[in-house]
Parts: sequence; structure tokens; C-alpha cells
Amino acid sequence: MKKLYLDAPCLGETEKRYLCEAIDSGFVSSVGPFVSKFEKKIADYLGVKGAVAVQSGTAAIHMALYELGIGPGDEVIVPALTFVATINPILYAGAIPMIVDVDINTWNIDPVKVKEAITDKTKAIIPVHLYGNPCNMEEIIDIAKEHNLYVIEDATESLGAKINNKHTGTFGDFGCFSFNGNKLITTGGGGMIVSNNTERIEHIRYLVNQSKDKDRPGFHREMGFNYRMTNIEAALGLAQLEKINRFLAKKKAFREIYQKVLSTLPYIKFQDKYDNAMGSWWFTCVKIEKEIEILYLIQKLKNKGIPARRIFIPANEMPYLSKYSATCSNACRIYNYGICLPCSTLNEEQNMKEVSLMVLKELNG
Repeated sequence: MKKLYLDAPCLGETEKRYLCEAIDSGFVSSVGPFVSKFEKKIADYLGVKGAVAVQSGTAAIHMALYELGIGPGDEVIVPALTFVATINPILYAGAIPMIVDVDINTWNIDPVKVKEAITDKTKAIIPVHLYGNPCNMEEIIDIAKEHNLYVIEDATESLGAKINNKHTGTFGDFGCFSFNGNKLITTGGGGMIVSNNTERIEHIRYLVNQSKDKDRPGFHREMGFNYRMTNIEAALGLAQLEKINRFLAKKKAFREIYQKVLSTLPYIKFQDKYDNAMGSWWFTCVKIEKEIEILYLIQKLKNKGIPARRIFIPANEMPYLSKYSATCSNACRIYNYGICLPCSTLNEEQNMKEVSLMVLKELNG
């Protein structure tokens, strides 16, 4: 069987050409034409009025919180089942993360738990479109409007996913994306913050470049951040963006193959999606509802050349975050019984068919 990849990026001649062009131009840092081109291409793709390229999805979330004035004493509601990069920026801002449980079927933040967590100190909700599966944004936006809360979408794993044909990351006040090396498209390391509020976007563009004054070199009117994306990173992103439809088609095909084969087992549960949603399926993950040692299964698959990994450890289990969370039984159950299957776009559909059958055999053994 051909070598399999868990989440490695798919790079080729187009990326080399763009990178060489960036290097030949002499612009390798944050000054250069590829940054603004990449921002415009992403904004056009998502259908938003503005976008700012930054160094990571984490930086994007941090800037969204900072721009909205969220700070000490403020509470921000987040799901337990996410990468900690969703939550750490809340602490950077001096605010308080309120970690709530997820829906057992979609694995995304549970709107019922969001309502229960709201206090007079709550300022924002950060829904996470986990593994590329869209949240119930209609209900989350309704809750936010009712309580006058901001919504910052963590769309770092969901570029290309849609709800009613509208892109994730475009429902809230800000949408935050990641282009880390294992994401759908990559800039090596980078992110993007998007919004339809052009005034806030332009202020963030100013802030992430150390708040440099255009008319007075060396002068800074306010505290800034060194979060700007480089020209080289943006060049890579532009090349990757040309292939996004092909990448999304592969991710969809991989999930369908896994579902066709593994759904024959009654104890295999995939992430459910809402009827009006279309996932981007950064990862296809399953919950194995039978008595099985997940680490043992992952090692057995690895021995057969199949890379797999565990679901994110719930945030409430992190020592430094436990005090911000009540019991999150659904998140813990998903973690205890869940694995992420190989989904790199370097793989081919035939590989995924072989993987599905081998996983099936292991589970039946």
C-alpha cells in the first residue's frame, strides 16, 4: 500500500513558483505585494468586506478579543472540545474562559450550555467549527443578539465549510482562520481574521503591524503587535488557494468512503451535521462506542502503516483550565472513544478505501 499521511500538506510546482517569485522580488518579510493579494483573495472567496493576514489562528482570535475591548473581568464562553489555542487568547486578554460542554452528536458547542453559562459578565461567545463541521450558528447568533454578546467564530479548522451556502467565519463579528501546516491550505504558519466591519478590520491591520504610523515613521499612537504575515507565507497561501476546490472535493470523498465502509458497524458514530450545513471535513473522525483501548487501536493501525490520532483532550482536563469549567461529560466521552483518521490531501481515494477496510478488520477482530 502507498505511504499514507495523516494531515501533511499537499505542495507542488505551483507553490515553488510563487515562492521563487517572492524571493526574487526581494520582499520576504511583511512588506510585499503577496500579503494584500492573499487578503483580498480570501475576502473574495468568503464573501466578506475585509481580511487581515496574521501569524496564526491564535493571533487572529487574540486580535478579535483585543479589538472588541474584551479584558480583565470579562467572560467568554467556549466549548470544552477544541484545541487550546481557542482558549489561550482569552487568558492573554486577561479575560475569563467559561468552558461548556458540547453536543454529543455534532461534537460542537451546545447552545443549551451556552445559555446556562451566560452571566452579567459575559461579553462574547467563541463557537468552534470542530474538524470542519459547522456549528448551529443560527441559534448561537440568536442567543448573542438576545444578550448583546459578541460572536468570534473559530473557523481555524473549517475553511470552505458552509451553512445555507454561507461560509463559516462570516456569521459573527469576526471569523478566525488558520493556515498551519496541517490545515486545508497552508502558509506554513499563519492565519486570517475576517469581518464585514471595515472600520474594525482597518484598525486591526494597523495594530498587527506594531501600530506603525503611515505619516510619521517611527511613531506609534498606541500599543501594537508583531502579528503580520510575511510576503513569503502569503505567496505560499496564494498558490494553495488555487487548489482549494480540489482539496475540498478530496476531503468530502474521503469522508464518504469512511462512512460507507465503517457505518456498517453499529457502534461507529461519525460527527453529525446539521441539515443546512456542508462540512469541509479537515479531519474525518469517529467515535467507537464499544469497550476498546483507543491508544492500543491507534498503535495497531500505526503498525500497519495507517497514521491516526486521538481527538483533542477536553479543555476542562487541562490543569490550568479546570477551574474555568464544570463537568463536560459529552466532551470527555467523545475523547475517550474517538479517533481522527488519515485525511491528508496527499492521499488518494483508493488509499482511503484500503484504510477503511483495514480499520473495519481491526474493529471486527
